[in-house]
Amino acid sequence: QVQLVESGGGLVQAGGSLRLSCVASGRTFSRYNMGWFRQAPGTERGFVAAISWTGGNTYYADSVKGRFTISRESAKNMVYLQMNSLKPEDTAVYYCATLRQWGSRAPTDNDYWGQGTQVTVSS
Repeated sequence: QVQLVESGGGLVQAGGSLRLSCVASGRTFSRYNMGWFRQAPGTERGFVAAISWTGGNTYYADSVKGRFTISRESAKNMVYLQMNSLKPEDTAVYYCATLRQWGSRAPTDNDYWGQGTQVTVSS
């Protein structure tokens, strides 16, 4: 079992930056590929970014590529999402999750989820 807790969300103006963090419990965390997803009210949860268990490989949704960076510090049980050049359309609840299948962008390919952290980008 893995427990995930996100933090770092908040209210930011368009063009600003936020750094989201996800802390995990469980001794197997370092062997999980990890992903960030987001969900706005009334919408389906969508893929944002993924990182391999080694931290050496990543992939992103086209909508955030070049603006967001996913990283991890497995020794600290941490996964991060650096969000730059934020846009109002980035407003959503952001979730970290374990990723079952590398290369997947589907939320259904994840086993464990955090509670989410709200990101609101004002125009």
